[in-house]
Amino acid sequence: MSIVVENLTKQYGVQKAVNNISFEIKTGEVVGFLGPNGAGKSTTMKMITCYMSPSAGNILLDGISVLDQPEEVKKKIGYLPENNPLYTDMPIVEYLKFAAEIQGVEKTLIPSRIAEMIEMCGLSVEKHKKISELSKGYRQRVGIAQAMIHDPEVLILDEPTTGLDPNQIIEIRKLIKKLGKEKTVILSSHILSEVEATCDRILIINRGNIVADGSSENLRQQAQGQEILTVCIEGPKQEVESALRDLASVEKVSVLDHKQGFLQVQSKPDKESRKVIFDMCVAKNWYLLEMTGIETRLEDVFRDLTN
Repeated sequence: MSIVVENLTKQYGVQKAVNNISFEIKTGEVVGFLGPNGAGKSTTMKMITCYMSPSAGNILLDGISVLDQPEEVKKKIGYLPENNPLYTDMPIVEYLKFAAEIQGVEKTLIPSRIAEMIEMCGLSVEKHKKISELSKGYRQRVGIAQAMIHDPEVLILDEPTTGLDPNQIIEIRKLIKKLGKEKTVILSSHILSEVEATCDRILIINRGNIVADGSSENLRQQAQGQEILTVCIEGPKQEVESALRDLASVEKVSVLDHKQGFLQVQSKPDKESRKVIFDMCVAKNWYLLEMTGIETRLEDVFRDLTN
């Protein structure tokens, strides 16, 4: 199911929490929604789920408007909010039955849906416990199970791995990727490595505006601008440095480790230096011991776009 956000705005007095943003998410996409605190990402997710009304603009789920048919939209969405509200005095199975009934799951199908969610979310060992007896990680799993109990076409998960240990994070990550093959998934997280490993596409919002949209690889490439290489060449150190600086494609050469001979070479904008450095070493009979590119991290891209 596709999600189309058209000129969406949310305003509180004179402050615009979300400022006229537009984007589209297609069926089968797992999209990471990133932004610093107060950037507008949670507000946007709440408007998509019909929890909050927009001040202007519209959101369409498979052509259905959140303004005209909010109840129809809600049926198609599974939502796990950041604070994961649960009835902690209820046993897991009883709570999932309650959630299924609220979501209008056919009565005869409820037992099989509960069993499927318990298996899928790794709750088999704990299923007879009350939610109050669970660790934070297992409570998070219960929250994900209730979001999926009615088999929604769209999943919106706000910080879904909060409180999980590394093994549980990997399991939930696999689950999200599996669900993304059939459903539309929007995932919010502050753990950038998790978003990079889980999501096909990343949206970055800052001060209510979309400032980036693309795969993690595309965002890094766009941010790099200039090629930066770490090289180690076996040869006379001063002569090596001088020869590198004389290359037409090179803008700057810096010493990283004088003793070991490691240098950082920054190419001029839109220029590449790998081949010319290799050819230079061959011509001068020097050994090129190492030459690696420095890749821009997603954390660097995020910081540059949101500072």
